[in-house]
Amino acid sequence: MTTPAPSLPQLLIEAKRWFDEALRESMRAAGEEPVTAAQGAVFATLDEDGTTISELARRVGVTRQTAHQAVHGLIGMGLLEQVPDPASARSRLIRTTAEGARVHRRALATLEVLEDHLAVRIGQDAVTGLRAALTAPWGDPPRVDAP
Repeated sequence: MTTPAPSLPQLLIEAKRWFDEALRESMRAAGEEPVTAAQGAVFATLDEDGTTISELARRVGVTRQTAHQAVHGLIGMGLLEQVPDPASARSRLIRTTAEGARVHRRALATLEVLEDHLAVRIGQDAVTGLRAALTAPWGDPPRVDAP
């Protein structure tokens, strides 16, 4: 029996893992405190003026509890803070501290270098094509008849 080829979602997960591991190790080597993939996803989805934990959980695709744990770990590291939500007395917003903004800028710059390394390994045309395919509008997820 032959093993089926990996599905596109599996390949995308492996590609994300490659970036996550490379970023984590590169930031650690630069003297930054490492963050988990979930904590990194929180940074990637934060609004400039702040975001609720419920909204972060929705954007990242995790439970509120998981988002809460990631956020509070980052608060403990001094990278995020909780502030009152001016739109709701019952809500609090999560936003980046000055230190969090510095670390986030460094991580984004590191990701650019990692993308350059990937281009050396698989070719600039492949990276450009991958970026184009992933940023193209895919539309809403379809419901298809399963074979």
